[in-house]
Amino acid sequence: MTRLAQTERAALCDTALQVGEDQPTLCEGWDVKDLVVHLLVRESSPAAAGIIVKPLEGLLERESRRVRRRPFHVLVERLRQGPPTWSPYAIPRLDRTLNTLEYFVHHEDVRRAQPGWSARDLGADAEKLLWAMTRAAGKGLLRSAPVGVTIENATTGSTAVLKPGDASVTVRGLPSEVTLFVFGRKEQAGVDLVGSDDDVARLRGTSLGI
Repeated sequence: MTRLAQTERAALCDTALQVGEDQPTLCEGWDVKDLVVHLLVRESSPAAAGIIVKPLEGLLERESRRVRRRPFHVLVERLRQGPPTWSPYAIPRLDRTLNTLEYFVHHEDVRRAQPGWSARDLGADAEKLLWAMTRAAGKGLLRSAPVGVTIENATTGSTAVLKPGDASVTVRGLPSEVTLFVFGRKEQAGVDLVGSDDDVARLRGTSLGI
């Protein structure tokens, strides 16, 4: 079966070409070309260490500017081909672990920044995978949450506590929508927030994700 990371990579490339390089994304300050450049540098350049290591941010910025000079369609097709063989992201297990959420969220960053977008029907298998992966990744993504956070799968009723706390908010929705909320796409995620008005407002007002 084709991995979700692969199908989302291909779909993101299709959507990027369809909407155009200068269109906005949900990543503040980035247009579609900026997002494509980010994904390329992330998995094909040592400068990607600057994403995490602050002293290397300058190196990352210079490499991103260099890559961005290439024509948009060339960059998209390079991204579509997947990471270079020497990249850790080329290992199927790491591709699944590191790229499934990355490409799903960034594909939606392009889609949901455009007028007239609508949620996709991803199918049961994809939703099940996103639920499992968000349960695993969510604790780190919610470190800054000012209240406890529980996620609830609106299809199965399953729950998971991602951050314990006396004051708590439950984020209820399809796993794909819960994923987007946990990654900080709070305004565009189709979820219900269950908790006191004050706790919900505090959670909505906090930056989440990486």
